[in-house]
Amino acid sequence: VQLQASGGGLMQAGGSLRLSCAASGRSFSPSGMGWFRQAPGKEREFVAAIGWSGGRTYYADSVKGRFTIFRDNAKNTVYLQMSSLKPEDTAVYYCTARWGAAGPYDSRWSIPSGYDYWGQGTLVTVSS
Repeated sequence: VQLQASGGGLMQAGGSLRLSCAASGRSFSPSGMGWFRQAPGKEREFVAAIGWSGGRTYYADSVKGRFTIFRDNAKNTVYLQMSSLKPEDTAVYYCTARWGAAGPYDSRWSIPSGYDYWGQGTLVTVSS
């Protein structure tokens, strides 16, 4: 499985960006996909995730109400619509995919070790 993220760039605070992540490779049927981010000098942190079949979504508190994750199953693509961007959103954003069952309250949705495949990352820079 290969994940190709795109859509990053430079944006002023308050602006919007949409990230995309297209998957290719083996028969693509994950249990979910997600986005993590990593700012310089910080650990990788969870941003959002979505169940691939049911579409249930999960968000970090820091982005809830500002970011929306959605998917297009036919295109094997997941998106992250980011609005009301803040300088603290500056980071490299990674898309990721997971296989294996996980209930809606399973902590594996929000930790890096809960995912099996990672994209290369796309840089988002938000200026104040």
